[in-house]
Amino acid sequence: MSPVLPDDADVVIRVRGLKTAFGEQVVHEALDLDVRRGEVLGVVGGSGTGKSVLMRAIIGLQTPVEGSVEVFGESMVGRDVTDALDIRKRWGILFQGGALFSTLTVAENIQVPLREYYPDIRPPLLDEIAAYKVVMAGLPADAGPKYPAELSGGMTKRAALARALALDPDLVFLDEPTAGLDPISAANFDTLTRELQQTMGLTVFLITHDLDTLYALCDRVAVLADRKVIAVGTIDELLALDHPWIQEYFNGPRGRTAMKSARPATTDRT
Repeated sequence: MSPVLPDDADVVIRVRGLKTAFGEQVVHEALDLDVRRGEVLGVVGGSGTGKSVLMRAIIGLQTPVEGSVEVFGESMVGRDVTDALDIRKRWGILFQGGALFSTLTVAENIQVPLREYYPDIRPPLLDEIAAYKVVMAGLPADAGPKYPAELSGGMTKRAALARALALDPDLVFLDEPTAGLDPISAANFDTLTRELQQTMGLTVFLITHDLDTLYALCDRVAVLADRKVIAVGTIDELLALDHPWIQEYFNGPRGRTAMKSARPATTDRT
């Protein structure tokens, strides 16, 4: 099943012919991918398939060797950071592990993108926005003055999500958002993410190894293998494919467990 790449769809991210490499090591080659407006697209693949590298290429932190990347219809390849400010304002990023600044409080971390893109906002309004985002991310109101070292793993992920939502983005990148969380915290984070996605009308680019998260959140899943996206579709569509990695991933013991627990919840989803 080759990825379906409609030219006329309402596409937020369009990647064509992408090649990324580190010296002689080629990570991606001839990679194509579309992310549609308002969907949650999961990205999966084995270790070393370059899931995070793909995200970094899309947001301009990794320069591709070949190919094109468009976000909101604008080319990102070779684009000066200053020239792309209007595009960057429209996305938020939760990096793997949260990547909070350890010397800043939660509120100050949330304010970082606000200070970067809107330097004229006065401190009282910055504090008000940060307090609102803290609550939006499901953190207690008193989390704002705390430092990352004072937070649990689940609270750290929520603080990072609050920072990703600081600019009220249209597009959010989530890199392994539930990694390291216990099953209850991970499930709660999935629920929060889905609620925010629906409330805010977000498009979500989600990298994860968590099969429960895939079933709980994703409208479609893109599979990275053989240096490219080999398939994109719903989980049911992927399950119908005979690619060995896809079958091992979704039909292995963990995949069967995730499928069994998710089936009642997914019957109501469109």
